[in-house]
Amino acid sequence: MTKKNQVNMMPQTVIDNAQTPVAIMNDDSKTTVRGHQPMRSSQSGFTLIEIMVVIVILAILAGLVVPKVVGQSDKARVKTTETALATVSNALDMYKVDNSRYPTTAQGLEALTTPPADAKNYPDGGYIKGGYPTDGWENEMQYVAPGSEGRPYDLFSLGADGQQGGEGQDADIYAQL
Repeated sequence: MTKKNQVNMMPQTVIDNAQTPVAIMNDDSKTTVRGHQPMRSSQSGFTLIEIMVVIVILAILAGLVVPKVVGQSDKARVKTTETALATVSNALDMYKVDNSRYPTTAQGLEALTTPPADAKNYPDGGYIKGGYPTDGWENEMQYVAPGSEGRPYDLFSLGADGQQGGEGQDADIYAQL
């Protein structure tokens, strides 16, 4: 008898696959490997700790951002009031140029939109078109002529509370003459 050498004609990948375990699906959806313990199913998701970390980060951001946004609303109302006071003050100055005096307290700011009986020169449409503006809290502006401390008039807003005096947002805001 002659001995023949056997030559393996199988490709290497087939040999490698034959040596690796084969995964089998059970009825209970757990993957097992022949000859090994059951493997866990790979589910993606977040752990409770990861969710809590995200919530804490969002709470910190909200704590930093919310107070700044809330404060901007009050500052905007004050700035709106200051701008409205400057607009009305300029209209009062134009009234004085045309009529040689400011409106009286009795005539009030209506003299800027409706001509008083004693107005010498009055432009068509008045000094402020569409009526005089209100303050940032939708309150009417206050006008007194002659003003205090030697000023020709006092033009002011009563602030957020609509009452004389106050502090912070409730403080009166005067026109800069």
